[in-house]
Amino acid sequence: MPTQIIPAAVQAKEEELKALLKNYAALAIAYSGGVDSAYLSCIAHEVLCDNARLILADSPSIPRTEVRDARALAEARGWNLTVVATTEFEKEEFLKNDGTRCYYCKDELFNQMDAYAKVNGIKVLAYGELAEDRLDPTRLGVKAALEHAIVAPLAEVGLEKEEIRRLSRVRELPTWNKASFACLSSRFPTGTRVVPEEMKKVEAAEEILKGLGFRQYRARHHGTLCRVEIDVQDIPKMLDEKTRQAVLDGITHAGYRYVTLDLAGYRTGSTADLPQA
Repeated sequence: MPTQIIPAAVQAKEEELKALLKNYAALAIAYSGGVDSAYLSCIAHEVLCDNARLILADSPSIPRTEVRDARALAEARGWNLTVVATTEFEKEEFLKNDGTRCYYCKDELFNQMDAYAKVNGIKVLAYGELAEDRLDPTRLGVKAALEHAIVAPLAEVGLEKEEIRRLSRVRELPTWNKASFACLSSRFPTGTRVVPEEMKKVEAAEEILKGLGFRQYRARHHGTLCRVEIDVQDIPKMLDEKTRQAVLDGITHAGYRYVTLDLAGYRTGSTADLPQA
């Protein structure tokens, strides 16, 4: 995709982002391999070279394939990456999943980043919050970021998701059309305790959906029942007999007794207000 098709206003935001990042001698970025953090990492590396440090959290909440792909992208691009093992699963506040789980997850990540920064003499920490993220009251990670003084360069220059996708495509980042992703802990209804062994079932179920070519999906955990969400336009594909049987066989093999398709389709936060299974 040629650069000139990017609207001038969007290109101006990227130039403003570069100028902002140039003000930092060194920067540590919370990197996940998702659309936003990959783009921020790309620009930061262009501006700061090895002084752009990427911190990737290795947590049971992150599928192994996501960690693998994030590491592979950083290696292919020559980005300066450090992987840290986070310990949110050792904290009761996180495990009880009472609606504030996201805060404790991000707080743990930012604690790890704080420790890394002190050892390496880095004064600025950043993450990939967008302009529209600040309008979403469910993003408790924003509270943790404010407490740790984490900067949000993408939001500061007003970049939005679709703009970042377009800019990422120009830079040939494979993440430009990556589906949205949230940690596996979000598949548990509020009030349902997050159990690592149960989370492995969720991860296995979602790998089945991914392997069958579904782009946007969730395997919502309700005890012995797995509630599958996919884009509404993909429902006919799910109802194909061969695909339906593959999903059923794969998810029951992962450990679920029942598998159901949510006819409302994929949507964010659909476990937030559901009662415990």
